[in-house]
Amino acid sequence: MRNLTTILTLTILFLSITKGSLMAKEPNKVAPGKTVQIHYTLTVDGREVDSSNGGEPLVYEQGKGNIIPGLEHQLEGMSVGEKKHVIIGPDDAYGPVNPNAFVNVPVEKLPPEARQPGAVVTAPGEQGQTMRAMVVDVKDNQATLNFNHPLAGKELAFDVEVVDVN
Repeated sequence: MRNLTTILTLTILFLSITKGSLMAKEPNKVAPGKTVQIHYTLTVDGREVDSSNGGEPLVYEQGKGNIIPGLEHQLEGMSVGEKKHVIIGPDDAYGPVNPNAFVNVPVEKLPPEARQPGAVVTAPGEQGQTMRAMVVDVKDNQATLNFNHPLAGKELAFDVEVVDVN
């Protein structure tokens, strides 16, 4: 009986060691707390607006909110070398367009070069941060500034590849 107990103990120990070494050979997967490197191409309205291809990969920590929530969710569980095409809606990216983020200001408050639609201006925020706005309209002596993120309300298409996971 004692030999049977010893054999069973050794068998369990062997299986535990084997299982551990097999698991160690599995590729790292994107999981909370892991440092992840990805290459990506971002397309909006059928037009490429950003890409890491040809440059350094984007590095972020999974689960820390360093990238938009929808993309972070889609990357969860991916392995090194895996590629994916994902569509992220506004609610999981930069949010919907906020109508309260449009502000009218007197034109004379803007620098002369920013007194036309499409110009980008900066302004101090309530907590001292720098806020960016786009001039969307100039009529009479009023300019309308849009403080929404430029990608607010947009559907984002990403082609991503996981380069490394640590």
